[in-house]
Amino acid sequence: MAKIHEASTNMSDYMSNNRISINKNQEELFIGTAESEHTEMYLKAIWYLDEKGQDAKISSIAKLLNVTQPSVVQMLRKLHNSNLVEYSQTKVALTQDGQRIGRQMIRNSRLLEVMMKDALKIEVDEEMVCGIEHHMKNIFTDALCTLLKHPRKCPHGHIIPKGRCCSLN
Repeated sequence: MAKIHEASTNMSDYMSNNRISINKNQEELFIGTAESEHTEMYLKAIWYLDEKGQDAKISSIAKLLNVTQPSVVQMLRKLHNSNLVEYSQTKVALTQDGQRIGRQMIRNSRLLEVMMKDALKIEVDEEMVCGIEHHMKNIFTDALCTLLKHPRKCPHGHIIPKGRCCSLN
């Protein structure tokens, strides 16, 4: 995986240039990669642990993502080689790029939860949130945030990270 460009804030923006587009009857179908979603989940998990003031330990990440510790180690090595985390036997920390992507995934998730509960009046479906959050571009996230009147907390009471649209208020 190549280094994330400075302007990108999530893997979806980064990967959009690397997706296969199939044009059929003027409708474009995009085939994304599961690997980018997998990467985003790890960055989101590490960001979440940091937010809670907890060390991002291999065991903590494994428990949060319901994966084995050797799987976490393998992924941390990949993320380290992609400059998304600083990883050693004693330290797991997000780089600036990793932090930006992890934060964006948390923002996407929490805004989707608010949309489901408050705007759509349906029960928050975490599986659905997880399926959608990886495909949200910044323009969509900011439009959703604006539509929801820039909520500060999700239904679970967690703070929603502010976006560029929030600073315009």
